Amino acid sequence: MQLSIGELAKKTGVSVRAIRHYDKHDLLTSHRSYNGYRWFPEHSVAQVRQIQRLIGAGFSIAEIRSFPDCMRLIEGAAFCPETQALQHKRLTEIEQQLAELDLRKKRLIEMLSQDA
Repeated sequence: MQLSIGELAKKTGVSVRAIRHYDKHDLLTSHRSYNGYRWFPEHSVAQVRQIQRLIGAGFSIAEIRSFPDCMRLIEGAAFCPETQALQHKRLTEIEQQLAELDLRKKRLIEMLSQDA
């Protein structure tokens, strides 16, 4: 079964614009009909959901594009040996950002307590 871009958007809750963006960056496979409309295979639903999950974890489109099929094509896939190093790197970056935000929060609390 083939899905139009609108049907794919509706089934995934993702905007048509985002789906076009994913397709443009070769994260999805579509084909064009004679009238220029994009058509997607049914498994694109799982792919879009997985792309959204990976973006939500902080990965860029370029990083996701570099992931092997075991991460990009399987909805809910959390780990592939080929992506382990990048996942650990992303976790380290997030932990550093959290530490930096915590320090900023403490500084702001100190500033506010001096005004009181």
